[in-house]
This record gives sequence, structure tokens and C-alpha cells, in this order.
Amino acid sequence: MNEKKQKDIDDTFSAAVAEEPKDKGCSPPPARPAEGGAAVIEGYLQTLENRPGVYRMIGAGGRLLYVGKAKNLKKRVANYTKAHRQPMRILRMVHETEAMEFVTTETEAEALLLEANLIKRLKPRYNILLRDDKSFPEILVGADHPFPRVLKHRGAHATKGEYFGPFADVRAVNETLEVLQRAFLLRTCTDSVFSARTRPCLLYQIKRCSAPCVDKIAASAYGELVEQARSFLRGRSQDIQRHLARRMQAESDALAFERAAQYRDRLQALTRIQARQDINPGTLTDADVIAVHQSDGLNCIQVFFFRGGRNFGNRPYYPTQAADDPPPVVLEAFIGQFYDDRPPPPLVLLNCVLPSQGVMADALSVKAGRKIRLICPRRGDRLRLVGHALNNAREALARRVGESAAQKKLLEGVRRVFALDSIPERIEVYDNSHSAGRQAVGGMIVAGPEGFLKKAYRKFTIRDDKIVPGDDYAMMREVLTRRFVRARKEDPARSRGEWPDLVLIDGGAGQLSVARAVLEDLGIGDVAIVGIAKGPDRNAGRERIFMIGKAPFSLPPRDPVLYFLQRLRDEAHRFAIGVHRAKRGKTMGRSVLDDVPGIGAKRKKALLHHFGAAKAVADAGREDLAQVEGISTAIADRIYDWFHRGG
Repeated sequence: MNEKKQKDIDDTFSAAVAEEPKDKGCSPPPARPAEGGAAVIEGYLQTLENRPGVYRMIGAGGRLLYVGKAKNLKKRVANYTKAHRQPMRILRMVHETEAMEFVTTETEAEALLLEANLIKRLKPRYNILLRDDKSFPEILVGADHPFPRVLKHRGAHATKGEYFGPFADVRAVNETLEVLQRAFLLRTCTDSVFSARTRPCLLYQIKRCSAPCVDKIAASAYGELVEQARSFLRGRSQDIQRHLARRMQAESDALAFERAAQYRDRLQALTRIQARQDINPGTLTDADVIAVHQSDGLNCIQVFFFRGGRNFGNRPYYPTQAADDPPPVVLEAFIGQFYDDRPPPPLVLLNCVLPSQGVMADALSVKAGRKIRLICPRRGDRLRLVGHALNNAREALARRVGESAAQKKLLEGVRRVFALDSIPERIEVYDNSHSAGRQAVGGMIVAGPEGFLKKAYRKFTIRDDKIVPGDDYAMMREVLTRRFVRARKEDPARSRGEWPDLVLIDGGAGQLSVARAVLEDLGIGDVAIVGIAKGPDRNAGRERIFMIGKAPFSLPPRDPVLYFLQRLRDEAHRFAIGVHRAKRGKTMGRSVLDDVPGIGAKRKKALLHHFGAAKAVADAGREDLAQVEGISTAIADRIYDWFHRGG
């Protein structure tokens, strides 16, 4: 991309997300009329220009409601004042609008890029949103070592080397890495392991590495293997196969059958990866195939990735806030956000024409710095690929609908069992974990109509030093207090959907009374609380359920709601234990010497080598400490005082 053009877009985006835009293209809002909704919007028309740009609708408390782009801001905004033309979702949005902000741009393509940036980062309530919190895995062929390694990579391209992808999932990456190991014998070990090796590792023995760490291969020969691997990942696998076949035949003719067998094995590895391709892209090299399917107000978008003429996998997406929009509009919103933080391939195949397909292609071309084509094929292999993606989108949506129906039935059962006023949209489950009171943590998991909401999970490190080790009641009190104090501070109006309809506590009457006391102290009286305790023998199926104002009871052993509650409790238990183990793992690698002021890695190593253990250092006298190399009398006094006088 032209660097000046990119800088202009970045500057515009920075101004747009600022609280008080300073960019010359930002129009300050005029005095807002006393009326609400359409009258507010109409008040801005007098100062708007007939230029492309991006507009934002702001609701009560400064909450962002909607971000849109327009070729002509004045005409686009004027449409919101005509209520008879708008769907119900837009009417609700207009009614809630209390202010608007504008950013003008030079072209409609720039407006589209800015719109996608703002939507993905600010997540407005009424926009079609792409729920995508994961980056795609890639394969990195390093270039920062004389013997480059090949490895999985996810995230920013900070390491020097060539990146290949994206792959739809880690499984596809692992399969390709296995082929690269078998076919090209490239190393995967870290540089520290590489430099410390004195003999070949197991990968060399099973013919998955050429062992450059112990000079089993020359640097020039290894470099040739690296170039072959790069060629394979770029899609020139046929050339590599022909090359390997010629080398195999030459070694066979020379009666070097062992080396011929090595080339045969490498050739077979390449053949296997090609045989596992789900669909044959034919002449397609680098492209994404994207298809949207809509049914009963729900949408599924299926994306297939083709790189180097091979299928790198596929992934479904389910945009939210898209029930009122036709498939082309949903697909256009998806594409803008999807390619906001990842480079598009030269070709994108679609199953329907976008409302602003030419503008979208121009915007992606500007962002990528090269020509990007968006095409809706009408015949041939490309149409077959789009049809395949559409079938996958249709089947994925059907599965999701089936799973949602089952989940809704279970939530209805929860409502019935706990006598709730409505089906719970958000269930929070809490559990604690510790080792004899050490490394105590609390965990919160969240479930709703779409299953477990892992982005909403939270972990709590127990901070109160006054808590007696192992006091589960005190730990639960701290966790719940911190959770609901923050919820009341960040979302006092409960308009963000982050307040629970039901709180489940792993425990009995004691834990339930603690939870009740916390909420009463905070003045929260409308959140249902339930405690679930294991049976007398702590075996599943005999759980006792505790509710405020009701006698404890149990559900029938085969009740689906009981299974559902067990699954929620087990997930909370798994999450809390995982957090605790991670915290414990970090502390296991620590030493009491790490906390002594002025003792770095070198002095700590010298002390441990001299005394053999950290405890011996703590018990040593001043004169003994001063005998250690690098430990002066002053440092010895400091260490002694730290252990014997509390620092």
C-alpha cells in the first residue's frame, strides 16, 4: 500500500476513536435538540456535507450504538429520519440515539476501511458483528539462523522469516508440519536445544530431521532442503515431486538403494498430503472461498482457504445482529471485518454479489497494496468450489440450530427447576482452587443459549492476606465481592448483558449463605443464587441443591437438567483447577532467593552451587555467605538480614 495513503487512514482511525476527534475531517456535533431519536438526527443535517465518510450513533451515557459508512453522508443520514423505510432493529437504534459523530474521508473505499476498523474494535450494539477472537495459525520458515527451523506460529510477524497460511485450524498445520518433516527433514527444535545437542535426537532416528545440530548435513545441503520446503508451501509441489523422483531414480541406477529409499519416503510423504485434500481446487492457487447461508433469521458464513493450490482448511462464522439484513449485506459486513487485521489473497470467490462489491475490492486493494478481485463465479470449477462452501455453511447452520434448540430446552428446564421468571440468558458458575491454602484462586465460567462463553470467563487471584489458608467461605466472599462491585461500577444500568440471571455456587448451605450476604451488602437483590453440593459419598448423581427459602432437594438421577448442571459445575471446576495449576507451575520454578534484594541470576547461581540448596543459604552465617565468589561482606549481611530479620 502507498505509505502516505496508509498513514492517512491510520490517522483518521485514531481521530475517530478518540473521545474528542481533532482530525480536520471530524464534524463536531451541533447543539442537540431537546427531542429524541429522529429529531436528534435531523438536527445534524444542516451541517453535513455531501462527502464520503463514517458516522457514529451515540446513545445514553455515551454508549456507541452504530457505526456506518456512506458515499454521501448527508443523504445516508437523512434516510434515518424516514421511519417507514426502516426495519425494527434500526427503528430501535434511532429511538435510542442521543448524539452523532462524523468523520469525512477522501473516498468511499477509505470510509469502508475505517468503518470496518471501528466496528471490529468498538463492537457497537446494532452493527452486524463478527465474533472472531482468534488469530489463524501459520507456518513459519525461519531466516534468523544458519540452519532455519520450521514451526507453528500465531500472532504478529515479529520473527524474521517467511510465513505461510493462514490455516483454518491447528490440525491442518500439524499435518503440514509432519509432511515438511518427512519430506524435507527440517529441524523444529529451539535454538537453545539446537546449540546444546551432542548427539542426534529421536527425530533423526525416525527420519524426520537431518540432524544439522551435530553436523549430519552440510549447511549448503540443508539450505537446499529449506528452499524445497518453501517451494512446496508456495504451491510448486509438482516440481518438487519430479525433482525427488529424478533423484530417487539416479540413486537407484547407481545401486545406492538406501539413499533411493530415503527419496522414496520423502516422495510418499508429499503424495499423502495431496491425497488428503478434501476438494481439488484445480487451477486455483491463492484464494479464499466465502459463502453465506441464511435461515430463520440466522446466518452462517463458511470460509475455505486455498494457498499454493492446496486446501488449508475451512472455518464457519456466525455473525450477530444480522437477523434483519439480507445475505449480501451480511456478507459485505463480514468481509470488511474479516480482512481488517489479516491480508486478503489476490482472489476472493463469493456466492452472492455484494451491495458495494467494487468499493469493497478497491478498499481491500488499498489495504493490501496490490490488486484484489472479488468474483461471484457462474460456471466451472470455481462455481463448484463456491457451491461446496455453501453446502458446508448450510450444514453447519443446521447443526448449530439443533444444538441451540437442545440448549434452549435445557435452559427452560433450569428455569422450571429453580422457579425463575424467565429463561436465563447468562449463568455464572463459581469455584475455588488451592493447594493447602497456597496459590489460592477463584474461577468464574459463563454459559448461555449458545453454550459456554469462554471469552467471558474470569480468574481471581485471592489477595486478602488475612484469609486463613483453606477458608473456602472467605475466598468465595472475596471473589463474589470483586465480581459484583466491578459489575455495578462498569454496567450500573445492566444494559450490556454482563449481569447474570443465575449464579451457581459449588457448595452447600455455607457457601450459599456467604453468596447471599455478599449480594445483600451490595444492595443486589434480584439475582438468583443456587448452591450445588455433591452427595454424601461425593459421587455424581446424588447432588443436593440449595436455594434461599427452600429445603434442600435432589433431582432424579437421569434428569437432563441434572446432567446439564453437572456439566456446568465440572467446567467451573476444570477452569479453576487449570488457573491454579498454572499459578502453581510459575511458583515452582521460583526460589526464595528470587525475593532477596540485590541478588540476580549470577549471584543466585553462585550461592546455589556453593551451598547446594536455597534452604542451606537461608541457614548460613554471615562469614559462610561471604566465602561465596561474587558475594561481598555487604551483600552477605543483606542476605543474612533478609532471612533472619525479615528483610
